[in-house]
Amino acid sequence: MTGTETLHFQIVSLLVALAAGLACALLAWLLSRAVAEVPAEDREYKDAPPLGFRLAWWPVQWLSHYLGPLLGARGRNKCQARLRRAGMDYCLDATQFFASRLLCAIFCTCVFTLLLSSFDHAPPGEPGLKLSLYLQLAAAGALFGWAYPAIWLRDCLMARKRELMKSLPFYLDIITLCVEAGLNMQGAMNQAVSKGPKGALRDEFHRVLRDIRAGKSRAVSLRDMADRLGESSVTSFTTAVIQAESMGMNLGPVLRAQADQRRTERFLRAEKLAMEAPVKMLFPLIAFIFPCTFIVLFFPIVMKFLNSGL
Repeated sequence: MTGTETLHFQIVSLLVALAAGLACALLAWLLSRAVAEVPAEDREYKDAPPLGFRLAWWPVQWLSHYLGPLLGARGRNKCQARLRRAGMDYCLDATQFFASRLLCAIFCTCVFTLLLSSFDHAPPGEPGLKLSLYLQLAAAGALFGWAYPAIWLRDCLMARKRELMKSLPFYLDIITLCVEAGLNMQGAMNQAVSKGPKGALRDEFHRVLRDIRAGKSRAVSLRDMADRLGESSVTSFTTAVIQAESMGMNLGPVLRAQADQRRTERFLRAEKLAMEAPVKMLFPLIAFIFPCTFIVLFFPIVMKFLNSGL
């Protein structure tokens, strides 16, 4: 290579390096602008998000800022209603939940691809097969990551519903005893919150009391609790209390009847689950337990026949 060619090569290399540096600087500037445009969220009156969201809160908050205008009102309202029923409306909003699903999909896609790259599944000379395998696994990872937060939210809803149905008769008994002892409804709920066990229903009654102290009427606060929970038993309880108060009836017998009915429903629900248990055990018995039992029983007999020459 002559001196002129060497000089030209150095100039071209310098220009390429300068262009790459400018591109990186422009990209960094655009990212800094995108980060700076995300406003800080005021979480003074909000609860802490779940652990998984706290670990990736900054990317979730950043993505939710740009995903918000892209979400439709119907999907946002439906997701917000599910979060409210799960007791997370003071932790997350719908845009943050959708951002977490997108972030989880990206993370699972990267993890699945990295796991596949550590193994050589395609024979040499077939790059198309390997690319197809990468694409399939990346799509599977994206689907799994997108679906996992929704599955987690559904499990939270089911666990919260079981806890509500389990603790509702106990709280109604406390409120009934306090009302029959001479307290009003608000004082009875105060005693139920202070003496009752921790859980979702205690938080909801505490929220009702907080709404009443903030200026809402008791009927509106109870209706809001029924709308948040979305359970027929809670709706029946709130409707009976509101009607009894509007008609001037004695709350003691009404609350006693509600507590007895909720306790009967809990017993019937437990009886139903107990009757469903044998049916649910049928498939594990047929698929796993019976084959192992037959192997243990018939193996000595088969070996005896084989050794006898039959």
